[in-house]
Amino acid sequence: MFVLVEMVDTVRIPPWQFERKLNDSVAEELNKKLANKVVYNVGLCICLFDITKLEDAYVFPGDGASHTKVHFRYVVFHPFLDEILIGKIKGCSPEGVHVSLGFFDDILIPPESLQQPAKFDEAEQVWVWEYETEEGAHDLYMDTGEEIRFRVVDESFVDTSPTGPNSAEAASSSEELPKKEAPYTLVGSISEPGLGLLSWWTSN
Repeated sequence: MFVLVEMVDTVRIPPWQFERKLNDSVAEELNKKLANKVVYNVGLCICLFDITKLEDAYVFPGDGASHTKVHFRYVVFHPFLDEILIGKIKGCSPEGVHVSLGFFDDILIPPESLQQPAKFDEAEQVWVWEYETEEGAHDLYMDTGEEIRFRVVDESFVDTSPTGPNSAEAASSSEELPKKEAPYTLVGSISEPGLGLLSWWTSN
């Protein structure tokens, strides 16, 4: 679920932090810049693990701050494909079941990846597994807040860096707001025995 990623960045330390230890100032600046941010094709950055190398610091004309090239390792949330995770159901919609890990919410289990047969209850706004038994079908509801075990089957990174307006956008109405996309999303599946709500598989 979590991996260590080696990174290199140039860190700017303002003059009023010169009295502190360089490592402490660099660590603080790196966490300000990266913590809780998604790095494209890397994952969700959590916190600094360690600093492996500090190169020479430079002060440029017109800027009293120091600039130091830093080699460091960062803890990143990036589960591998087919990894089994446990989260909580954040909500349901016709698009599928939305799952949260507490610190990461952009997880979707699409309808075709649910335990089958499944149906969406419009009145309750929940997905239901129509579990077949010898006594007939039992409706097992996927309620909000329930813990759910799922397999990671796909991931998607979207470059959300700001870009300048193109001619088509300039001609369009300013009232139309662009759809906000999540920079990093996971797609899950519970279409296997043992996957789904934890309460479904508790042993007596």
